[in-house]
Amino acid sequence: MNTRVASLAVALLGADPASAIAQGTPTIARTVNRTQTVAQENGRSIIRLDAKEGDGLAIVQGPAFSEGTIDLLVRGEDAAQRSFVGVAFAIQNDSTFEVVYLRPFNFRTPDTARAKRAVQYASPPTWDWPRLRAETPGKYEKPVAPIPDPNGWVPLRLVVTPKQVIIHANGGTEPDLVVQRLGEPKPGPVALWVGNNSRGDFADLKVTPGAH
Repeated sequence: MNTRVASLAVALLGADPASAIAQGTPTIARTVNRTQTVAQENGRSIIRLDAKEGDGLAIVQGPAFSEGTIDLLVRGEDAAQRSFVGVAFAIQNDSTFEVVYLRPFNFRTPDTARAKRAVQYASPPTWDWPRLRAETPGKYEKPVAPIPDPNGWVPLRLVVTPKQVIIHANGGTEPDLVVQRLGEPKPGPVALWVGNNSRGDFADLKVTPGAH
């Protein structure tokens, strides 16, 4: 996206071009354990990350993010234990960050225990999901309402404050998950994130810094 188009897009959203980290199809500074491609779908540019063992990141070029809002569309698939898609922030290094992600294969499952694990917050490596589930079951993962299409686009909105992350998935009026931030939050880049053996599609990223 050239400077003129980027400035126009930000202006249409009523944001300050100097403060907007990313809008639309972001510039990826680098990837970690993934290959990213840009594709066109119904007139929309999307970023696609391939599937590999281990977690993967596509780190967005821009200033460090401390607090504010992160909005994007994510798409995984209804593939058990092979679809984890979301967004990481406050990245300190390739394995230390905060992350919010979806498990699309749990959206419509008849298994009530799994249905409660549709959206997850974690702060690896210290506070990864196995530790959070073992020590604080049900606190950092919740169901999503309304229930999304596991193979479709899901809007994801994070409101990040110095102490909390408030998460809306699939356009619900009430937050799907509200958590206290873990670890020692510090400013850092934002990244598109996929989990172990997962691929993912991402579109319409908008990162807006600011106090809440």
